Amino acid sequence: MEHLQYPIGKFVKGKTYSFDEIEQSIETFADFPNQLEALVKNWDDKILSVTYREGGWTARQVINHLGDSHAQLLLRFKSALTDANPEIKPYQEDKWAMLTDCLNSPIEPSLQIVRGVHKRLTILFRSLNENDWKKTIWHPESRHSFSLAELLMLYTWHGQHHLAHLKIIADKH
Repeated sequence: MEHLQYPIGKFVKGKTYSFDEIEQSIETFADFPNQLEALVKNWDDKILSVTYREGGWTARQVINHLGDSHAQLLLRFKSALTDANPEIKPYQEDKWAMLTDCLNSPIEPSLQIVRGVHKRLTILFRSLNENDWKKTIWHPESRHSFSLAELLMLYTWHGQHHLAHLKIIADKH
């Protein structure tokens, strides 16, 4: 079951990253909206209602979650660049996924959010220097201070993690 829940493995916190690794992650992050849209562009309501595992979210929920989550990243990243180790405001992603806009909405608005947020952040990422990537943000639930490099890696992983979930659904159809 864990291979379905974490098809690319779990993210490992606390690592440090080289500037080359950061640049590679920026490229993967920048391309994510293209990968996502290419995968789901012809999906109908039937496919969007399929879960990737027993007890997992539907494809629609995963895609709408990506819009919610990656919109949070924009705020978190900018806060870390302008404040000293600001505290992240956690949100209840499982409860958000059960709200009507996540359960029943078309996926296009979330695809637009992902595309816009990734474009904005990629511009910002490419403007940062090595010291900027060392700035931090505090996550009270995980009790971990993420460097911006680690936050980029986490969200790059997050996109690929959910893309793998969607590929599991695609393979069922």
